[in-house]
Order: sequence, then structure tokens, then C-alpha cells
Amino acid sequence: MSRAFESAPAHPLVLARHEEERRLRELGHRPVPARRMGGFGNFAAGFSVISVLSGCMTLYGFGLGTGGPAVMLWGWAGAGLLVLCAGLALAEVTSSCPASGALYYVAGRLGGRRWGWYTGWLNLLGLLGAIAGADYGAALFTGAFANLRWGWEPTPGRTMLVFIAILLLHAVLNLFGIRLLGVLNSVSVWWHLGGVALIAGALAVVPDHHRPPSFVFTTFVDDTGWSHPLYVAAVGLLLAQYTLSGHDACAHLAEETAGASVAVARGIVRSIGVSWLAGLVLLAGLTFAIRDYDTTLASPTGAPPAQILLDGLGRDGASAVLLVVIVAQLLCGAAVVAVAGRMVFAFSRERALPGSSLWRRVGGRTRTPVAAVWLSVSLACVLALPSLYSVTAYGAVTAVGVVGFAPAYAIPVLLRLRAGDRFRPGPWRLGRFGRPVGWTAVVWGALATVLFCLPQSSPVTVGTLNYAPVALAAVLVLASVWWYVARRPYGGTPASSAYGTERDQAELAEGIV
Repeated sequence: MSRAFESAPAHPLVLARHEEERRLRELGHRPVPARRMGGFGNFAAGFSVISVLSGCMTLYGFGLGTGGPAVMLWGWAGAGLLVLCAGLALAEVTSSCPASGALYYVAGRLGGRRWGWYTGWLNLLGLLGAIAGADYGAALFTGAFANLRWGWEPTPGRTMLVFIAILLLHAVLNLFGIRLLGVLNSVSVWWHLGGVALIAGALAVVPDHHRPPSFVFTTFVDDTGWSHPLYVAAVGLLLAQYTLSGHDACAHLAEETAGASVAVARGIVRSIGVSWLAGLVLLAGLTFAIRDYDTTLASPTGAPPAQILLDGLGRDGASAVLLVVIVAQLLCGAAVVAVAGRMVFAFSRERALPGSSLWRRVGGRTRTPVAAVWLSVSLACVLALPSLYSVTAYGAVTAVGVVGFAPAYAIPVLLRLRAGDRFRPGPWRLGRFGRPVGWTAVVWGALATVLFCLPQSSPVTVGTLNYAPVALAAVLVLASVWWYVARRPYGGTPASSAYGTERDQAELAEGIV
């Protein structure tokens, strides 16, 4: 990697633990969670939340109908590069503010309290959408496995019950503390990498049929009803954008990570880079192995990748690989719930949510935000309820995550660019690449927010509605109403010497700038 992306020579690569605690106090908070996670564990959390075996596998059927193989492969390459730019810019921002609410802290300090307020609400929406997407995806593949082995029909009602059971499992796992989650995340890294290698390798060697490169890289398919290739291709980018979102997980675990000022930034960039490469291998392996396109789309298992595995590896081979995928998705869901719980805890610590006094409590023995975890899984369950009657609900659920994440990532970067010299980067910085990378991230964030609020299917009915803009509007309305109730006690921008002059800090704290 270029030296411009390495730690500045004036700073140590890894700050001592007491220095991190001092820095957190400068940001206005008493250290509460225990720092029991290392740099690899932080990267593992981001990589687990991104989870190519969750996003790519569960949205593969969506991709088959919205652009087909060409959009999935080329879209993954192009959108992945843009997401990497966003991750690099976000890494620089979080290095300057290694706290659980890094995104809204920086937005509040550089743009005023209201900027921080809305950034936090949007980030929370993205995380709740990510929980719903990951765990509902795991429920879909669990249903596909049961259908393959025992002929169990995965109806919407049955899938919803499996989804609720998975949510409960992840809530309970998150009550055991960060050490268990650290172990699960570390296992998740190798499980995902091994799973991708297993799937791509098996589908390359075992099947007696393979599609030619011309099919994989040039075939365009439109089953959306829109008949506008550019529009369909743009909507098809959801697969890549959703899957590669969630790298802010590294930032939300900053207060439980040793050497967070550097480890978090590295975790963000590495989790995107490794996932980008792994996802490309996985998508190519699946697409080369498609036997019959229409049969794959209409698979009775309810999961098109399961049909590809069945056609290529047989019933027993497909069952074994599906178990690998399901475990990976369960590991992803556990990581997302952990991150969302930390976000709810951090935002409630600023008194920004209704009932903040409850959600900011931590367990006495494990020092984990127990109430925040239960709130997160409950709201994620609500987000997935339309899947009981909507055939396109899963695409909408994933779009909810994107329209929350995309602006929450772009806003602090935009404010960092606008602040100029008032922004003092941490030990991990972009140097001369900061502005071009930052503006690329901001423009893509704005486009992604608009793009994935658009209808995904035509005609638009109750059953095909993309309700992502509805969820976005509801969160913005709730945030606006609650602002007038809680803006006085809201503590999102405590004074800190890390940003500007004393006068600047005072103005920012009052929301003047």
C-alpha cells in the first residue's frame, strides 16, 4: 500500500491503552466497555458484518433478475472500488475520533450538533437494516436446506418464524460479552475465506457443465418490468453496495479495541479489500456453474444459489455446502447485532434516543449493553415484517440498510472536507489523497442514497413496493420530532482540543457552525 496511507511518522503505530483511555476522556466520555479486542479482532468484526457469504448468496437471485451476470460481475468490480474509496475516507475520519459513535461525533464536531444528530439516526437505520438482511437471509437459506433434505416448504410464515428464532439466538450470544464475540469473529474470517474457496473450487471441478466467459461477463437480463437497461443496471448494483456495507462495525467497536486510533482505520480498509476480492471469486464461481437460468430463478428451495449447488454438486454435496453458508450467515448476524447494540449504547449515552436512560445501561459482569441489544433485534424484526406479504421484501430490506449507511458514511467525510484545516487527522491519514478520495466517497454516497430509494420492480404494487424510502422518511421524521424534545440534553459534541480553536469548539458545542 502507498506510504500516503500509512500512519504519520509523528505518531506511534499503536497507542498504549492508557493513551486511548485519555483520548476517550478528551472526547467527553468515561471509558466503560473493556478493551479486550485486538487489531485482528476489529478487522474480523468488519469482515464478518460485510460477509460475502451472506450478502452475495442471499441477493444472488435478486441480481439474476436485475441485470443478470454482466451487472453482477462488472457491477461488483465498479461498486466495490467506490465503496473502497468511501472506506478509506471514513477510516481517516474515525482515526481522529476512536469512539463507538465515531461517525456522528465527527459530524457533530465539524458541522454542529444537528449534523451529528441526523448522522447518528441514519447510521442506526443502516445497522437495523443490516440485522434484518443478515438474519432473514440466514432464515431463507435454512429453509432451502430443510427443503433440500426433507422437502420442507419454506413459506413466508415459516421463514419468519425461523428468522425470529435466529434473532433470539444472536441476542443471547451478545449477552456473554465481547470476548466470545471476538472469538466468533476470528472464526468467522477463516470460515468465510474457506467457504468461498470451497464453493468456487467445488463448482469449478465437480460439475460437468460450465458456462462460457461470454455468458458470465456479457449476459444482461431484465426481469424487473422496467425495460430500461441503464436503470435496471443501476438498481442491480444493490447486490454489491449492500454486501460491502457495514464496515463501520470496526468504528463502533473502537472503545473495546486496543490501539483503536490505528487498528480501527486499518480494520475498515482491510475488511472492504478482502471482501471485495472474495466476493468476486464467489460470484464468478456461482455464475459459471449455472445450468438452467429459469430453473435457477424459480428454484423450489427459495434460494437460487442452492439450486446451482444442487445441479452442480448433487443433493449431498449441496447440503454440505449450504451448511457452510448458513454457519457463515449466523456468524455475520451475531456480529451485526453486536455492532448495532454498541451504536444504540453510544447514541443513548448522548441522550439522543427515546428511553436513552434504559438503552445506555451495561451489564455489571460482562459490561455489554444488554438493553441496547434487545432493542436492536426487536426493531430489526419489525423491519422484516413486510416479507410476510411482499415477494420483493428482501430487496427492500437490504435497500433500507443501504439508504441508512450511505449518507451516514458520506456526511462526516463531507464535513471533514468542508472543515479544511480545522480537521486534525489522527495517526492514520490519507495525506494528499484525502480530498480526491473524500469527494469520490461523498458523490457516491449521495447517488447510492437516491438510487436505492427508487422502485425495483414494475408495476409498483403493495407486493412489489420498495419501502426503503418509507423507512428513511419515517426515521427522518422521528429524528426531527425528537430533536425538539431532546436537543438540549443531547451531548453529541463535547469540547475537545482535537478540533479547531477554542472558539470553534465553543461554537460547535452550541450548534452555531
